[in-house]
Amino acid sequence: MEASPKISFDNLENAFASKSNGEIEQAYWLFKAIGNPTLVKTGSSIAEWALRNHLPVKGMIKGTIFKQFCGGENIQECTLTINKLGKYGVGSILDYSVEGKEEEKDLDRACEEIIATVKRAKGDKNIPFSVFKVTGLARHYILEKVSSGEVLSEADQSEFERVSRRVQRICEEGHQQNVRVFIDAEESWIQKAIDELATVNMERYNKDRAIIYNTLQMYRHDRLSFMKVSYEKAMQVNYFLGLKLVRGAYMEKERDRAAELGYASPIQPDKESTDRDYNEALRFCVEHVDKIAICAGTHNEESSMILTELMASKAIAKGDERIYYSQLLGMSDHISFNLAKEGYKVAKYVPYGPVDAVLPYLTRRAQENTSMAGQMGRELGLILAEKKRRKG
Repeated sequence: MEASPKISFDNLENAFASKSNGEIEQAYWLFKAIGNPTLVKTGSSIAEWALRNHLPVKGMIKGTIFKQFCGGENIQECTLTINKLGKYGVGSILDYSVEGKEEEKDLDRACEEIIATVKRAKGDKNIPFSVFKVTGLARHYILEKVSSGEVLSEADQSEFERVSRRVQRICEEGHQQNVRVFIDAEESWIQKAIDELATVNMERYNKDRAIIYNTLQMYRHDRLSFMKVSYEKAMQVNYFLGLKLVRGAYMEKERDRAAELGYASPIQPDKESTDRDYNEALRFCVEHVDKIAICAGTHNEESSMILTELMASKAIAKGDERIYYSQLLGMSDHISFNLAKEGYKVAKYVPYGPVDAVLPYLTRRAQENTSMAGQMGRELGLILAEKKRRKG
């Protein structure tokens, strides 16, 4: 197979093909606002207060930040987004983004909702994966206790068994429906329990191909070695390893907690170290692609480019199902749509849920974007360039 020509992420016509002039204008003002940390902090607090007091702000939120980053309030409402992305060869990953629930009935309801996303994805080429956070199915308390290796009381043991059953039900559904399932990564102090749940279910359901995927946050300095240990275990037990590679989303919280409690921070010393480990993880996965399926969840042009080059060097077809690229809905369209146009497998995370329940997710997204060096400037610059291009 011929080596691929170097892909360009500069084609704005491809990047914004799915957006109307009105949507481009709205995105411009939204990213301009998100670029202001004070406005984000104040606006988030006001929105939460207004919703809590039943003031009529839901429509405004739904028509602005919710519209940019979410697919709808339920699975059915996401259909428009799924079809729109699918028209350009970009898949959707339905992400039920309701957070912070702790009652058993709410955790059971979340489990049923995630199973519904798996059923919706069955046989639909535009929905290549389902995804869930274990904290949508479990209290932080129990995950932290299990991760720390504490001896569990009988009540705690029963609680964790219910969590394990919820996770297994979703993974089993994915296996039965032939729908791949991502288990998202979370904070380091609960991640050990999540890793163990992911590993157990990969052993169960990845015998013939990678159906269940664990997620590695490469801003942690131990994840590259953990990935290699995970591969060795998969080879010993004889199952396929599914991995989603991300840089990570909890860095400031991780550092603050480590400083407060007086333990060594699990975070890389600098961004260069994170980038190095991320790209090294890509190389390792492509080197072992016969047994590892990966999704590169990244908004980084360099890492995306490196993966295309690695695929070309190993004569791996652009449309190989074992290698996916993924970005968040409403961001980095220049990466997603240009990769898809070239024939690579690409999918967007499409969060959904009731506006008031998804607001914590949207607030975190806005805050993360504000703190990400250059992210808002890049998005704004691309939108401005597209506005100029359309005006001719």
